[in-house]
Amino acid sequence: MLDITMPEFNKTCVLVVGDIMLDRYWHGATERVSPEAPVPVITVSKQDDRPGGAGNVALNTAALGSQTLLLGIVGRDEAASVVESSLKAAGVGCHFCVADSEPTITKLRAISRNQQLLRMDFEERFADRYAAQISSGLAAQIDQADVIILSDYNKGTLTDCKTLIAMAKAKGKLILVDPKGSDYRHYKGATLLTPNMAEFEAVVGKCHTEEQIIERGTALIAELELECLLITRSEKGMTLLQKEGTEVHFPARTHEVFDVTGAGDTVISTLAAALGAGTPMQQSVAIANMAAGIAIGKLGTYAISGPEIRKEIAATQRSARGVVNEEQLMIAIEDARLAGEKIVFTNGCFDILHAGHVGYLEQARLLGHRLVVAINSDRSVKALKGEGRPINTEDRRMVVLSGLEVVDWVVCFDQPTPEHLLQKIRPEVLVKGGDYGIEGVVGGDFVRSYGGDVQVLSLLDNCSTTAIVEQIREDKS
Repeated sequence: MLDITMPEFNKTCVLVVGDIMLDRYWHGATERVSPEAPVPVITVSKQDDRPGGAGNVALNTAALGSQTLLLGIVGRDEAASVVESSLKAAGVGCHFCVADSEPTITKLRAISRNQQLLRMDFEERFADRYAAQISSGLAAQIDQADVIILSDYNKGTLTDCKTLIAMAKAKGKLILVDPKGSDYRHYKGATLLTPNMAEFEAVVGKCHTEEQIIERGTALIAELELECLLITRSEKGMTLLQKEGTEVHFPARTHEVFDVTGAGDTVISTLAAALGAGTPMQQSVAIANMAAGIAIGKLGTYAISGPEIRKEIAATQRSARGVVNEEQLMIAIEDARLAGEKIVFTNGCFDILHAGHVGYLEQARLLGHRLVVAINSDRSVKALKGEGRPINTEDRRMVVLSGLEVVDWVVCFDQPTPEHLLQKIRPEVLVKGGDYGIEGVVGGDFVRSYGGDVQVLSLLDNCSTTAIVEQIREDKS
């Protein structure tokens, strides 16, 4: 079962190499239109400066608690001093190559009433002559790092990616790349790339179906000799493709979208910190997806903290198992699928829980990551079994089932069959126990219609609730 736990971020070191920027925000009120042109007049009352680009990535990993090193190019100017001061205050180790002729890249945004009205960019592409200094800087810091992030904004810092990747691979380091441009060949050999959907389609062409995304993404992995490809897809979540293993989709977290600035930085920084701490790939992506959900609810670039991640993980785990109603069940299943988990569904009366039930439920759980057990209500059991049944009321039956380690969620339904639940849940596996033929499983045709699996598992011999009830009645007589 895929279990999301809080990574030990403080036990890893992340080295970020890439384009460093200053994100500058001017905040103020807008109460009139300029007499010179039909534009609002902003009365600037506050200036907010934050590290951007690779600086924001480093700020994010440091905020999570990871030891963080940053390598990049800045100008010999006030903006560089502001960036370095902010990063050092956050605990980031700064190793800057200083350009004499180019300025520190600065993006100035005018904000009023929490809305961005204007952005002005101050930048010149850094010359290729700095590539050797970046390579030397990497060689000097690489032994300290568990994970290396290449944060590429196509501003010139990562002109010689091939050399940097070769150096990192020779040291056995994980290499994560936030790519730019339409030619990814210079990222060949990296561990993972994190393009957004537009960037991905710029390389492989327009994808009209999920099958095309998977097919072309898998081909890209082979061509570039990657281990994984993580495609971030805005409101459609994230899709993880792996050299070894099937694709996994992570639905978007349900947060209000306020500002997507820096969301990609949040994803790659959280992913790197989690992987460096020893968290497996799928769990790391799930945690990065949580972080992205937090980031887009904030204004501008925002460094997610460890406690915020812990809170998100706790919120997910709160719905981990137990007796639930239908609404709670759907929330829990959404969280489980966010973590890439396979849902197994079964149903029955479970009036008197016996060894046959336990063995059957244990077998069912082995078919996926999460097991949903839907039980007939008291009224439904009476209609099926007649007067005198159920022996145990629905609330008692649910409590007993929820006490089994292999059962994640127990839900009650009042209809003759659980077909409405199947249509809402759409489980990957539908299981029934007993002597049913595969074609006689209620809801089987529906589950098979979307590619789900239907299985019938045998109960232990001589184990039957009806037989137990009859035996008790005979003993009493």
